[in-house]
Amino acid sequence: MAVNKYKVAVGFMVAGVLTVVFGTVLTFVGPLIIDDQIVKNTVIDPKNSVSYTMWKDIPVPFYMSVYFFNVLNPKEILKGEKPMVEQRGPYVYRKRCQKDNVTFHPNNTVSYKEYRRYYFEPSMSAGNESDIITIPNMLVLGAAVMMENLPFAVRLMISTTFKTFKEGPFLTKTVEELMWGYDSKLVEFLNKYLPGTLPSTGKFGLFADFNNSNTGLFTIFTGQDDIRKVHKVDSWNGLTELNYWRTPQSNMINGTAGQMWPPFMTKETTLPFYSPDACRSMELVYQRPGEMRGIPLYRYVAPKTLFANGTDYAPNEGFCPCRQSGILNVSSCRHNSPVFISHPHFFNADPVLLDTVLGLSPNEEEHGLFIDIHPQTGVPLNVSIRLQLNLYMKRVSGITETGKISEVVMPMIWFEESGYIDGPIVDTFHTNLVVLPAVMEYMQYGFIALGLATIVIAALVRHRLKVTSTSTSCVSKTLFIQ
Repeated sequence: MAVNKYKVAVGFMVAGVLTVVFGTVLTFVGPLIIDDQIVKNTVIDPKNSVSYTMWKDIPVPFYMSVYFFNVLNPKEILKGEKPMVEQRGPYVYRKRCQKDNVTFHPNNTVSYKEYRRYYFEPSMSAGNESDIITIPNMLVLGAAVMMENLPFAVRLMISTTFKTFKEGPFLTKTVEELMWGYDSKLVEFLNKYLPGTLPSTGKFGLFADFNNSNTGLFTIFTGQDDIRKVHKVDSWNGLTELNYWRTPQSNMINGTAGQMWPPFMTKETTLPFYSPDACRSMELVYQRPGEMRGIPLYRYVAPKTLFANGTDYAPNEGFCPCRQSGILNVSSCRHNSPVFISHPHFFNADPVLLDTVLGLSPNEEEHGLFIDIHPQTGVPLNVSIRLQLNLYMKRVSGITETGKISEVVMPMIWFEESGYIDGPIVDTFHTNLVVLPAVMEYMQYGFIALGLATIVIAALVRHRLKVTSTSTSCVSKTLFIQ
């Protein structure tokens, strides 16, 4: 009987050793299994029904919040005084994105056009689309700057044209008209006799070209052959580089299309992406770690050099002609209109810009942009992209509509495109990428602990049996001698 117990103890010791080995192997194999599953579910492939559907028809509700800078002193501005503005809004629009014309290619790329539509959300807005707003008239003040080097007689003729069509230096329209377009006799005239002068052939509005439009033909890598390339742009509208800017580096189309990034990020990883609306590639940098409903994330923000001028940041020289740091001249891709983009309220910009306009108050919480991303998968969990549209305006002799306007980069609107993962998607995300890896991690250490405990207990039992057996043998020998 003692022999059997001894064998059982040895058997338990062997089982414990095997359990420890299994747990140890699991510590190496487990992460590989998880990474393999991430790769399979990150590749753009119609066979991955969940991830493919999420990529093709983004189920997360996105919103565009628009804030107008209502001009309070238009008459005084024409006399050379500082512009005074008040922020109005937000006017919130639900954004619906859908990819169409999805075509897969033999070189592991996929092409598509993403269409976008906007729907006004009164319950989320701080006003109605019928609200009246006053902003600079881009058709007049923008054209004035564009024409300032033409002969004086031509400028006088342009000024006469403005008067003929009753176009003044400032517009007072409803939010809906400013956003999506209004009828203008001047626009009709220019489109008829000078086609191509304006970016739009219909109504003239700040977002007239956004609604029911697409962002161009993107061709991106599927990651089928190399997961490090997934979502990265191969070409845009057939182009592998742009022709808007002055240097090859500035004209590069870098990174992804701005919706997802390759998995397995580190804190040294950056988020490069190409933005057709900004006409350039941009790059966000790691700021800090965080957590969203139990899911670990990395927060990425815009570096201060993003809109710096060439003097403050030499690589940006290609985006010039530049003015102060903090604003990007996009006239080269906006029909030479003197338009600049920046962070809202000139956040992270040269203080000179802030001094020339009254009513601005920048801070990072309200005006900085960020993307919270799950580093293992490259999927954004929370996004807030904030940009401001500005018009460079000044007095131009011969064009009387400009009055005595001081040279100023005038903020007109800023908008925030935001969205975050919620509902069943978060639950699935949390289960597959947080709970299951944690369970696997606990299992591997559990197996090691169980194996070690089994070995120790079995060893103690074996030792006890051995001692008992030895004592019994000694007693037997003593009795035999007696």
